[in-house]
Formats: sequence, C-alpha cells, structure tokens
Amino acid sequence: MDAFVAAFSAGVDAVDSFVWGWVMILLLLGTHLFMTVRTKFIQRKLGTAIKLSVSGKDADAEGDVSQFGALTSALAATIGTGNIVGVATGLFFGGPGAIFWMWITGVFGIATKYAETLISVKYRVKDHNGEMLGGAMYALERGFKHKGLGKVLAVLFAVFAFIASFGIGASVQSNSLTSVIAAYVPIADPGTLLGFKSLLGVILVILTAIVIIGGIKSITRVTEKLVPLMALLYAAGCIVIICMNWQYVGTAIATIVTEAFTGESMFGGAVGSTVALALQYGFKRGLFSNESGLGSAPLVAASATTRNPARQALVSMTGTFWDTVIICAITGITLVSTMLAHPDIQAAMLAGSISAPAELTTAAFSTIPVLGPIVLAVGMILFSYSTILGWSHYGNRAVAYLFGKKGIRPYQIVFLFFVFWGCIGGGELVWNISDISNALMAVPNCIAVLGLSAVIAKETDHYVYEDNLDEKDETPIPTVATK
Repeated sequence: MDAFVAAFSAGVDAVDSFVWGWVMILLLLGTHLFMTVRTKFIQRKLGTAIKLSVSGKDADAEGDVSQFGALTSALAATIGTGNIVGVATGLFFGGPGAIFWMWITGVFGIATKYAETLISVKYRVKDHNGEMLGGAMYALERGFKHKGLGKVLAVLFAVFAFIASFGIGASVQSNSLTSVIAAYVPIADPGTLLGFKSLLGVILVILTAIVIIGGIKSITRVTEKLVPLMALLYAAGCIVIICMNWQYVGTAIATIVTEAFTGESMFGGAVGSTVALALQYGFKRGLFSNESGLGSAPLVAASATTRNPARQALVSMTGTFWDTVIICAITGITLVSTMLAHPDIQAAMLAGSISAPAELTTAAFSTIPVLGPIVLAVGMILFSYSTILGWSHYGNRAVAYLFGKKGIRPYQIVFLFFVFWGCIGGGELVWNISDISNALMAVPNCIAVLGLSAVIAKETDHYVYEDNLDEKDETPIPTVATK
C-alpha cells in the first residue's frame, strides 16, 4: 500500500511539474500577448479603470455587490502568500532576472484579466432568487456556437475550480497561516504543538464559516475592509526596507533588468541561474500570483453591479496591476536591495543556511528591528485568511453550476473540513492535485477568451474606445432553473 501511495504521489508530482511547465507558460503568455493586441493595448486605460474601481455602485444597474466589492473579493483570493513567498521563490531559483519576467506577466496579463471578465459579465445569468451567476462556464455554454464543445469545456472548468478550491483555497492557506502563528509561539513538545494547531484550526473554521455562509455579500463586506488594510500594511513594510536600503535601490533595479537577459546572476538562482530559468520561474510565479488567464476572478466579477460588461472588465483588470505590477515589484526590489545591503544574507543563501524562499523573505523583514517580523507575520495571516474567503466563493460558483443550489451547503462543510485539515498538517498530495486543477482551469478559460476574442474586441471598441462607458447594456439577463 505504501509503495502504491509513493508511486501515485510521484506521478502527481510529475503531472504537476508538466502542467505548470512551458506548455502552460506559453498558453497563458500567448493569450496575454494576443489579447493585448486584440484589445488595442487596453492597459493604456488603466487610469480610467482605477477611477471606476473606486466610483461606487452603478446606479440603475443589475448585480449583487459593488464593483469595488467584486474587485476586493477577487483580490482577496489573488493577493496571498504568492506575493510574499512566490516572489522569493522566483528569485531563489531563477535569480533576480525572474522578478523582471514576473513583472512582464503582470503588464500583459492585464489584458487577459480584462477579456475574461468581460465575457463573464456579458454571458452571466440569474438564478430564481435573482442572484448573478457567471464565469468561464457560462461564457463557454452561452457564447460558443458549438454548444456541445462549449458545454464539455464548461463542465471541465467547473470541476477543476471545484477541486482546486480545497487545496489552493483552503488547505494550503490554512497551513501557511497556522505555521506562521506557531513559529511565534515557543512550543517544544510535538504533541502540544498538534493540539495548539488544532485549536487554531477550530478558531479559523469558525471565523471562516461566519463569513462564507453569508454568501458573496458577506464576503465582500469583509474583503472591502480587509484587502486595503493588509495590502497597505505589507506595502508599508516593504517601503520602509527600501528606504533603509535607499543607496542600493538603483543597483537593485538595474540588477533585476540586466539579469533578465544575461542570466549571469550576482547571487540568486540556487539551482543555477540562466536566462531560461529566469524566464521559467518569472513567468510561472507571475502567472500563479495574478491568476490572469485561470478564470478565477471572473467568478466573482460576474456578481458586480455594472452598467455594461466593459466597465467591470476595466475594474477587474486593476487587480492584476495591484497584485503583480505593484506588490510583486515592490517585494522584488525589497528582497534584492536587502541582499545587496547585507552581504551576510547573500552568503547564507549561497552556503545553504537560507535554504527556502520563505526564509529569504523573513531575513529581509528582520532587518526592521522588532516590528519587521511582526509586520510580515500579520501580513501572511491576513493574506492567507483573505485567500480562503475568496476561494470559498470560487468553489461555491463551480458547485452551483455543477450541482445547483442543493450542492452549496455540503460544499461549504467539506471546504471547512479542508481548512481545518490544513491547520493540523494537511497533505502535500492534495495540495499538488489541487495545484494541477488550478493550472488546468486555464485551458478551457483561455479557449473561451480566444474563441470569443471577436466579441471582446467589438464590445471594447463600442464601450471603451467610442466613449460609451456610461451606456447601460439593455440585453436581458436570462434566468436559469436551479436545482
């Protein structure tokens, strides 16, 4: 039995490495570049998008939550440990050049986030209670001319999102959260530590249940307050470190850009820094961080109160800007400038004393006396908790599509079980399986985006480039039968 489990785990690891390899990178990056061209570089409308995101609820428009509420709910799931440890992972294995390519994925990923959200809102439906339902599955089912293919791809997307929510959204995040807290509590006895983590698990399950059982409106009420707070807290910590290292900031930026093309790492790249590794780890961590192309954020964006699909698409694309273009960039400059300012950290990394990406981030924040580690710990806790809330809604939407309303409550119970399981240790196998499902969400979602690119281009021309953003889309939103 043990041999079977070991072989199965090895197989899952191999599949995980493959699906997050060059094929997935090329699919997502190719979609980013294509949609940038197809939308006539929609990134140039970022100023308008940011203004819309804080403008409040659209008057006389249909939806369940405000545009800002939908954005923060998506950011709650997107801004997480990937922004902290993910950047360090790219630097650790791909060298400083990986940070440049991570940033590039964010710049071009803005177009894909815009596109996937536009079709999610355009093809959304209502249930019998008037609640909005949307996402890649409805865009595929309603937008594709080949209904059979559209339905198959829609079901696959929902299944992948459903599975991914238990690992990426629940176990991985709760494990990170409890690990951070446990690291600050001196407990020597393993048995006592397990009991402590179990107690944390019960508390986290209660805090999560209180929010997610209330549905999307309850989640957005929390994320509207939590997301700006946690982002500002973490960014403030990074800015303090950057100011402390001010004389190295210019060199840090030059190092990040130069090594993206030379592969001659000054100190990064624990497995050997080359241009190929910088590209691979930069793209992989960037794509994983902002989730552009995976189709996750549109699941909540479809609930937004908006006059037309382009308005919410513009608001949603700011999520990628904040997540990768800003937060990941700040993290990267923080880490590289710290390593330049503190040669002992470089030496520890090269000697193997710092053997994990998380340790590199911790070392950087520890340069702020007393408060640095606390800011990092609080940031990790808030990021993990918010991601749990955001992904619970993603899974909720997938279950509603697959099984109807009757599947939501059982799903929430199972989701809470995985939250607790992650607190007491979880299991690497379920994390890897959910990681695979997370990646595979991109396949039907990118097919939807590319297949409906003509629709996206037409809508963008009309609403964005012909100055009709205030126009209300009068197309009736159909009501679907719910089980």
